[in-house]
Amino acid sequence: MRKYITMQGDMWDMICFREYKVKGSEKLMSMLISANEEYAEYVKFSAGIELNIPEADIPAVKNLPPWID
Repeated sequence: MRKYITMQGDMWDMICFREYKVKGSEKLMSMLISANEEYAEYVKFSAGIELNIPEADIPAVKNLPPWID
């Protein structure tokens, strides 16, 4: 399991997008929150909190329109 150190103002959906690097990764928020239950009630983070980043099976998206990459 990887670790992530929060930056001031981080939110769960932003962390998911940064760490999983896929559009729609904010849907993985529940998995991320479950891996960090002690912070489940946080909406915005202060800097310096260490979170666990679980591995996720993210299927590759095929046949996207040319304006999306």
